[in-house]
Amino acid sequence: MSTLAIIPARGGSKGIPRKNVRLLAAKPLVAYAIESARQSHTVDRVVVSTDDPEIAAVSKNFGAEIVWRPAEISGDTASSESALLHTLEYLRETESYVPELVVFLQCTSPLTLPEDIDGTVQALRDERADCALAVTPFHYFLWRHDQQEGGVGINHDKRVRPRRQDREAQYLETGAVYVMRTDGFLQAGHRFFGRTAMYVMPQERCLEIDESVDFLLAEVLLRERQRQDRREKLPNPVSALVMDFDGVFTDNKVIVSQDGREAVVCDRSDGWGLSHLRNLGLPVLVISTEKNPVVKARCDKLGIDCLYGVDDKLAALNTWLKECRIDPSAVIYVGNDVNDLTCLRAVGCAVVVNDAHPDVRAAAHIVLSAPGGNGAIRELADLIVQRLETQKDAKGH
Repeated sequence: MSTLAIIPARGGSKGIPRKNVRLLAAKPLVAYAIESARQSHTVDRVVVSTDDPEIAAVSKNFGAEIVWRPAEISGDTASSESALLHTLEYLRETESYVPELVVFLQCTSPLTLPEDIDGTVQALRDERADCALAVTPFHYFLWRHDQQEGGVGINHDKRVRPRRQDREAQYLETGAVYVMRTDGFLQAGHRFFGRTAMYVMPQERCLEIDESVDFLLAEVLLRERQRQDRREKLPNPVSALVMDFDGVFTDNKVIVSQDGREAVVCDRSDGWGLSHLRNLGLPVLVISTEKNPVVKARCDKLGIDCLYGVDDKLAALNTWLKECRIDPSAVIYVGNDVNDLTCLRAVGCAVVVNDAHPDVRAAAHIVLSAPGGNGAIRELADLIVQRLETQKDAKGH
Protein backbone atom coordinates (compact mmCIF):
# COMPACT_ATOMS: atom_id res chain seq x y z
CA MET A 1 0.00 0.00 0.00
CA SER A 2 1.75 3.18 -1.20
CA THR A 3 1.71 5.98 1.37
CA LEU A 4 2.67 9.60 0.77
CA ALA A 5 3.38 12.01 3.65
CA ILE A 6 2.67 15.66 2.87
CA ILE A 7 3.93 18.41 5.17
CA PRO A 8 2.48 21.87 4.39
CA ALA A 9 4.96 24.58 5.42
CA ARG A 10 4.34 28.04 4.05
CA GLY A 11 6.67 30.94 4.70
CA GLY A 12 4.23 33.62 5.78
CA SER A 13 3.58 32.78 9.43
CA LYS A 14 2.52 35.96 11.24
CA GLY A 15 2.06 34.74 14.81
CA ILE A 16 5.69 33.58 14.98
CA PRO A 17 7.62 34.99 11.99
CA ARG A 18 9.65 32.37 10.09
CA LYS A 19 8.27 29.75 12.47
CA ASN A 20 8.81 26.73 10.23
CA VAL A 21 12.57 27.28 9.97
CA ARG A 22 13.13 28.65 13.46
CA LEU A 23 15.65 26.56 15.39
CA LEU A 24 14.25 24.29 18.07
CA ALA A 25 16.77 22.21 20.07
CA ALA A 26 19.35 22.97 17.35
CA LYS A 27 17.15 21.92 14.40
CA PRO A 28 14.65 23.82 12.22
CA LEU A 29 11.06 23.17 13.26
CA VAL A 30 10.10 21.60 9.93
CA ALA A 31 12.92 19.07 10.27
CA TYR A 32 11.15 17.16 13.05
CA ALA A 33 8.14 16.28 10.90
CA ILE A 34 10.39 15.31 7.99
CA GLU A 35 12.58 13.05 10.13
CA SER A 36 9.61 11.33 11.76
CA ALA A 37 8.02 10.70 8.36
CA ARG A 38 11.25 9.34 6.88
CA GLN A 39 11.75 7.01 9.86
CA SER A 40 8.16 5.76 9.71
CA HIS A 41 7.73 2.16 8.57
CA THR A 42 4.52 2.94 6.67
CA VAL A 43 5.51 6.08 4.73
CA ASP A 44 7.10 5.55 1.31
CA ARG A 45 7.64 9.16 0.26
CA VAL A 46 7.88 12.55 2.01
CA VAL A 47 6.93 15.83 0.32
CA VAL A 48 6.95 19.36 1.73
CA SER A 49 4.49 21.78 0.15
CA THR A 50 5.91 25.29 0.40
CA ASP A 51 6.12 28.69 -1.24
CA ASP A 52 9.34 29.64 0.53
CA PRO A 53 12.92 29.12 -0.81
CA GLU A 54 14.48 28.84 2.65
CA ILE A 55 11.95 26.27 3.82
CA ALA A 56 12.52 24.37 0.59
CA ALA A 57 16.30 24.36 1.05
CA VAL A 58 16.05 23.20 4.68
CA SER A 59 13.51 20.52 3.79
CA LYS A 60 15.70 19.15 0.99
CA ASN A 61 18.65 19.07 3.38
CA PHE A 62 16.66 16.83 5.73
CA GLY A 63 15.60 14.50 2.92
CA ALA A 64 12.19 15.72 1.76
CA GLU A 65 11.00 16.36 -1.78
CA ILE A 66 9.53 19.77 -2.62
CA VAL A 67 6.30 20.71 -4.36
CA TRP A 68 6.05 24.45 -4.89
CA ARG A 69 2.78 25.91 -3.70
CA PRO A 70 1.12 28.64 -5.80
CA ALA A 71 0.65 32.08 -4.25
CA GLU A 72 -3.15 31.80 -4.36
CA ILE A 73 -3.10 28.98 -1.79
CA SER A 74 -0.23 30.30 0.32
CA GLY A 75 -1.96 33.07 2.23
CA ASP A 76 -3.32 33.22 5.78
CA THR A 77 -6.78 32.05 4.75
CA ALA A 78 -5.62 29.09 2.67
CA SER A 79 -6.64 25.71 4.10
CA SER A 80 -4.31 22.81 4.67
CA GLU A 81 -6.56 20.75 2.42
CA SER A 82 -5.80 23.09 -0.49
CA ALA A 83 -2.07 22.35 -0.14
CA LEU A 84 -2.72 18.60 0.06
CA LEU A 85 -4.99 18.60 -2.98
CA HIS A 86 -2.54 20.72 -4.99
CA THR A 87 0.33 18.35 -4.15
CA LEU A 88 -1.67 15.29 -5.18
CA GLU A 89 -2.77 16.95 -8.41
CA TYR A 90 0.79 18.02 -9.22
CA LEU A 91 2.22 14.54 -8.66
CA ARG A 92 -0.56 12.91 -10.68
CA GLU A 93 -0.04 15.29 -13.62
CA THR A 94 3.78 15.21 -13.62
CA GLU A 95 4.44 11.60 -12.61
CA SER A 96 1.11 9.76 -12.89
CA TYR A 97 1.64 9.06 -9.20
CA VAL A 98 -1.42 8.53 -7.00
CA PRO A 99 -0.73 7.00 -3.55
CA GLU A 100 -3.29 4.80 -1.85
CA LEU A 101 -2.92 6.70 1.42
CA VAL A 102 -2.09 10.31 2.24
CA VAL A 103 -0.52 11.14 5.60
CA PHE A 104 -0.95 14.80 6.50
CA LEU A 105 1.66 15.95 9.02
CA GLN A 106 1.80 19.35 10.68
CA CYS A 107 5.31 20.63 11.24
CA THR A 108 4.01 22.55 14.27
CA SER A 109 3.94 19.24 16.22
CA PRO A 110 7.65 18.53 16.77
CA LEU A 111 7.14 15.89 19.47
CA THR A 112 5.47 13.47 17.04
CA LEU A 113 7.36 10.19 16.73
CA PRO A 114 7.47 7.76 13.78
CA GLU A 115 5.40 5.33 15.85
CA ASP A 116 2.61 7.91 16.02
CA ILE A 117 2.49 8.05 12.22
CA ASP A 118 2.55 4.26 11.96
CA GLY A 119 -0.06 3.97 14.69
CA THR A 120 -2.47 6.29 12.90
CA VAL A 121 -2.01 4.41 9.62
CA GLN A 122 -2.53 1.11 11.42
CA ALA A 123 -5.72 2.40 13.10
CA LEU A 124 -7.15 3.17 9.66
CA ARG A 125 -6.24 -0.30 8.40
CA ASP A 126 -7.46 -2.16 11.48
CA GLU A 127 -10.86 -0.45 11.43
CA ARG A 128 -11.07 -0.45 7.65
CA ALA A 129 -11.75 3.24 7.96
CA ASP A 130 -11.70 5.96 5.33
CA CYS A 131 -9.66 8.41 7.40
CA ALA A 132 -7.89 8.51 10.74
CA LEU A 133 -6.44 11.05 13.15
CA ALA A 134 -4.21 11.14 16.20
CA VAL A 135 -6.01 11.99 19.44
CA THR A 136 -5.14 12.07 23.11
CA PRO A 137 -7.35 11.35 26.17
CA PHE A 138 -9.25 14.44 27.38
CA HIS A 139 -10.47 14.62 30.98
CA TYR A 140 -11.27 18.30 31.43
CA PHE A 141 -14.61 20.02 31.88
CA LEU A 142 -15.42 22.49 29.12
CA TRP A 143 -17.49 25.63 29.68
CA ARG A 144 -19.11 28.33 27.57
CA HIS A 145 -20.65 31.66 28.50
CA ASP A 146 -24.42 32.10 28.33
CA GLN A 147 -26.04 35.53 28.65
CA GLN A 148 -28.65 34.35 31.15
CA GLU A 149 -27.00 31.52 33.07
CA GLY A 150 -23.39 32.69 32.90
CA GLY A 151 -21.14 29.62 32.84
CA VAL A 152 -22.71 26.60 31.17
CA GLY A 153 -21.16 23.15 30.91
CA ILE A 154 -20.43 21.94 27.38
CA ASN A 155 -19.35 18.35 27.91
CA HIS A 156 -20.94 17.94 31.34
CA ASP A 157 -23.88 18.85 33.52
CA LYS A 158 -22.53 21.44 35.94
CA ARG A 159 -24.77 20.08 38.69
CA VAL A 160 -22.95 16.75 38.59
CA ARG A 161 -19.19 16.24 39.15
CA PRO A 162 -18.43 12.64 38.14
CA ARG A 163 -15.03 11.13 38.83
CA ARG A 164 -12.69 10.78 35.88
CA GLN A 165 -13.03 6.99 35.83
CA ASP A 166 -16.85 7.30 35.78
CA ARG A 167 -16.98 9.64 32.78
CA GLU A 168 -17.40 8.55 29.19
CA ALA A 169 -14.06 8.55 27.41
CA GLN A 170 -13.40 11.71 25.42
CA TYR A 171 -10.49 12.57 23.14
CA LEU A 172 -8.75 15.73 22.01
CA GLU A 173 -7.57 16.13 18.42
CA THR A 174 -3.80 16.58 18.60
CA GLY A 175 -3.34 18.21 15.20
CA ALA A 176 -0.25 16.09 14.63
CA VAL A 177 -1.20 13.26 12.24
CA TYR A 178 -4.04 12.65 9.81
CA VAL A 179 -4.38 9.77 7.35
CA MET A 180 -6.80 9.59 4.43
CA ARG A 181 -7.54 7.15 1.67
CA THR A 182 -6.57 9.18 -1.38
CA ASP A 183 -9.60 8.40 -3.56
CA GLY A 184 -12.04 9.39 -0.83
CA PHE A 185 -10.08 12.53 0.04
CA LEU A 186 -10.04 13.68 -3.57
CA GLN A 187 -13.80 13.21 -3.78
CA ALA A 188 -14.62 14.80 -0.42
CA GLY A 189 -12.07 17.62 -0.52
CA HIS A 190 -11.62 17.56 3.26
CA ARG A 191 -9.79 15.35 5.73
CA PHE A 192 -12.77 13.78 7.55
CA PHE A 193 -15.08 11.63 5.47
CA GLY A 194 -16.71 8.24 5.85
CA ARG A 195 -15.63 6.07 8.78
CA THR A 196 -13.03 7.78 10.98
CA ALA A 197 -10.52 5.84 13.09
CA MET A 198 -8.61 7.24 16.06
CA TYR A 199 -5.06 6.55 17.19
CA VAL A 200 -4.52 7.44 20.85
CA MET A 201 -1.29 9.40 21.19
CA PRO A 202 0.43 9.81 24.60
CA GLN A 203 -0.22 13.22 26.13
CA GLU A 204 3.48 13.91 26.62
CA ARG A 205 3.93 14.02 22.83
CA CYS A 206 1.01 16.36 22.16
CA LEU A 207 2.15 19.94 21.69
CA GLU A 208 1.37 22.38 18.88
CA ILE A 209 3.63 25.38 18.30
CA ASP A 210 1.24 28.33 18.11
CA GLU A 211 2.79 30.87 20.49
CA SER A 212 6.36 31.82 21.37
CA VAL A 213 5.98 30.19 24.78
CA ASP A 214 5.30 26.87 23.01
CA PHE A 215 8.82 27.00 21.61
CA LEU A 216 10.23 27.28 25.13
CA LEU A 217 8.19 24.32 26.35
CA ALA A 218 9.05 22.22 23.29
CA GLU A 219 12.76 23.03 23.75
CA VAL A 220 12.71 21.64 27.30
CA LEU A 221 10.80 18.51 26.27
CA LEU A 222 12.97 17.80 23.22
CA ARG A 223 16.23 18.31 25.11
CA GLU A 224 15.07 15.84 27.74
CA ARG A 225 14.00 13.38 25.05
CA GLN A 226 17.40 13.66 23.40
CA ARG A 227 19.13 12.97 26.72
CA GLN A 228 16.93 9.94 27.32
CA ASP A 229 17.52 8.62 23.81
CA ARG A 230 21.28 8.98 24.19
CA ARG A 231 21.27 7.37 27.61
CA GLU A 232 19.29 4.40 26.30
CA LYS A 233 21.88 3.85 23.56
CA LEU A 234 24.69 3.38 26.09
CA PRO A 235 25.77 -0.22 26.77
CA ASN A 236 24.15 -2.01 29.64
CA PRO A 237 26.36 -2.57 31.50
CA VAL A 238 28.96 0.13 30.80
CA SER A 239 32.36 -1.46 31.47
CA ALA A 240 34.83 1.16 30.15
CA LEU A 241 35.20 4.54 28.47
CA VAL A 242 37.90 5.04 25.82
CA MET A 243 38.56 8.40 24.13
CA ASP A 244 40.63 10.15 21.53
CA PHE A 245 42.35 13.31 22.75
CA ASP A 246 42.63 15.98 20.02
CA GLY A 247 39.19 17.14 18.99
CA VAL A 248 37.58 15.47 22.00
CA PHE A 249 39.38 16.94 24.99
CA THR A 250 40.26 19.95 22.83
CA ASP A 251 38.63 22.01 20.08
CA ASN A 252 41.15 20.43 17.66
CA LYS A 253 43.24 23.60 17.60
CA VAL A 254 46.80 24.03 18.80
CA ILE A 255 48.68 27.01 20.21
CA VAL A 256 52.23 27.22 18.83
CA SER A 257 54.80 29.45 20.50
CA GLN A 258 57.71 31.06 18.61
CA ASP A 259 60.09 28.38 19.85
CA GLY A 260 57.85 25.64 18.40
CA ARG A 261 56.28 24.39 21.63
CA GLU A 262 52.64 23.45 21.40
CA ALA A 263 49.81 23.90 23.88
CA VAL A 264 46.11 23.09 23.87
CA VAL A 265 43.03 24.35 25.71
CA CYS A 266 40.85 21.88 27.63
CA ASP A 267 37.50 22.29 29.37
CA ARG A 268 37.60 22.05 33.19
CA SER A 269 34.02 20.72 33.28
CA ASP A 270 35.24 17.66 31.36
CA GLY A 271 37.66 17.00 34.19
CA TRP A 272 34.88 17.15 36.78
CA GLY A 273 32.84 14.67 34.77
CA LEU A 274 35.75 12.24 34.45
CA SER A 275 36.55 12.49 38.15
CA HIS A 276 32.99 11.37 38.91
CA LEU A 277 33.41 8.35 36.64
CA ARG A 278 36.75 7.55 38.23
CA ASN A 279 35.15 7.70 41.70
CA LEU A 280 32.53 5.23 40.50
CA GLY A 281 35.31 2.83 39.48
CA LEU A 282 34.80 2.96 35.72
CA PRO A 283 38.00 2.23 33.74
CA VAL A 284 38.88 5.22 31.51
CA LEU A 285 41.55 5.28 28.79
CA VAL A 286 42.79 7.86 26.29
CA ILE A 287 44.36 6.64 23.03
CA SER A 288 46.01 9.30 20.87
CA THR A 289 48.25 9.35 17.82
CA GLU A 290 49.58 12.70 19.05
CA LYS A 291 53.19 12.50 20.23
CA ASN A 292 53.12 15.74 22.23
CA PRO A 293 53.54 14.97 25.97
CA VAL A 294 50.73 17.47 26.69
CA VAL A 295 48.37 14.51 26.21
CA LYS A 296 50.00 12.53 29.00
CA ALA A 297 50.29 15.63 31.21
CA ARG A 298 46.54 16.26 31.02
CA CYS A 299 45.65 12.61 31.61
CA ASP A 300 48.06 12.35 34.56
CA LYS A 301 46.40 15.37 36.15
CA LEU A 302 42.98 13.79 35.69
CA GLY A 303 44.20 10.43 37.00
CA ILE A 304 43.24 8.43 33.92
CA ASP A 305 45.20 5.94 31.80
CA CYS A 306 46.78 7.20 28.60
CA LEU A 307 48.44 5.74 25.49
CA TYR A 308 49.88 8.48 23.27
CA GLY A 309 52.01 8.51 20.15
CA VAL A 310 50.07 5.40 19.04
CA ASP A 311 50.29 4.45 15.37
CA ASP A 312 47.58 1.77 15.39
CA LYS A 313 44.71 2.80 17.63
CA LEU A 314 42.66 -0.34 17.09
CA ALA A 315 45.54 -2.64 18.03
CA ALA A 316 46.19 -0.58 21.15
CA LEU A 317 42.51 -0.69 22.07
CA ASN A 318 42.22 -4.45 21.60
CA THR A 319 45.38 -5.09 23.64
CA TRP A 320 44.14 -2.94 26.52
CA LEU A 321 40.70 -4.55 26.52
CA LYS A 322 42.25 -8.04 26.52
CA GLU A 323 44.61 -7.18 29.37
CA CYS A 324 41.72 -5.72 31.40
CA ARG A 325 39.38 -8.56 30.42
CA ILE A 326 36.73 -6.14 29.20
CA ASP A 327 34.09 -7.14 26.67
CA PRO A 328 34.24 -4.69 23.70
CA SER A 329 30.43 -4.69 23.47
CA ALA A 330 30.30 -3.00 26.89
CA VAL A 331 32.76 -0.25 25.89
CA ILE A 332 32.10 3.35 24.85
CA TYR A 333 34.56 4.96 22.45
CA VAL A 334 34.57 8.71 21.77
CA GLY A 335 36.16 10.16 18.63
CA ASN A 336 35.97 13.03 16.19
CA ASP A 337 37.81 12.16 12.97
CA VAL A 338 38.33 9.41 10.42
CA ASN A 339 41.30 7.89 12.25
CA ASP A 340 38.81 6.93 14.99
CA LEU A 341 36.56 4.91 12.69
CA THR A 342 38.14 1.50 13.31
CA CYS A 343 37.83 1.93 17.08
CA LEU A 344 34.31 3.30 16.85
CA ARG A 345 33.26 0.23 14.89
CA ALA A 346 34.99 -2.18 17.30
CA VAL A 347 33.02 -1.27 20.44
CA GLY A 348 29.45 -1.51 21.64
CA CYS A 349 28.75 2.21 21.62
CA ALA A 350 30.32 4.69 19.17
CA VAL A 351 30.11 8.30 20.35
CA VAL A 352 31.26 11.43 18.52
CA VAL A 353 31.41 15.09 19.44
CA ASN A 354 29.05 17.49 17.70
CA ASP A 355 31.68 18.94 15.34
CA ALA A 356 32.99 15.53 14.26
CA HIS A 357 33.81 14.80 10.62
CA PRO A 358 30.67 13.81 8.62
CA ASP A 359 32.03 10.32 7.89
CA VAL A 360 32.52 9.74 11.61
CA ARG A 361 29.08 11.11 12.53
CA ALA A 362 27.56 8.58 10.13
CA ALA A 363 29.16 5.73 12.09
CA ALA A 364 28.07 6.97 15.51
CA HIS A 365 25.39 5.60 17.79
CA ILE A 366 25.39 8.89 19.71
CA VAL A 367 26.21 12.39 18.49
CA LEU A 368 26.76 14.67 21.47
CA SER A 369 25.28 18.17 21.64
CA ALA A 370 28.59 19.78 22.57
CA PRO A 371 31.63 20.12 20.27
CA GLY A 372 35.06 18.85 21.24
CA GLY A 373 36.83 20.84 23.95
CA ASN A 374 33.58 22.51 25.01
CA GLY A 375 32.02 20.18 27.54
CA ALA A 376 31.39 17.16 25.29
CA ILE A 377 33.07 14.78 27.74
CA ARG A 378 31.10 16.25 30.65
CA GLU A 379 27.88 15.76 28.69
CA LEU A 380 28.72 12.10 28.10
CA ALA A 381 29.99 11.59 31.66
CA ASP A 382 26.66 12.78 33.06
CA LEU A 383 24.82 10.28 30.85
CA ILE A 384 27.15 7.47 31.93
CA VAL A 385 26.71 8.35 35.61
CA GLN A 386 22.95 8.10 35.21
CA ARG A 387 23.34 4.75 33.44
CA LEU A 388 25.72 3.41 36.12
CA GLU A 389 23.38 4.51 38.88
CA THR A 390 20.52 2.74 37.11
CA GLN A 391 22.65 -0.42 36.89
CA LYS A 392 23.46 -0.13 40.59
CA ASP A 393 19.79 0.27 41.53
CA ALA A 394 18.86 -2.73 39.37
CA LYS A 395 21.45 -4.91 41.13
CA GLY A 396 20.19 -3.69 44.51
CA HIS A 397 16.75 -4.98 43.72
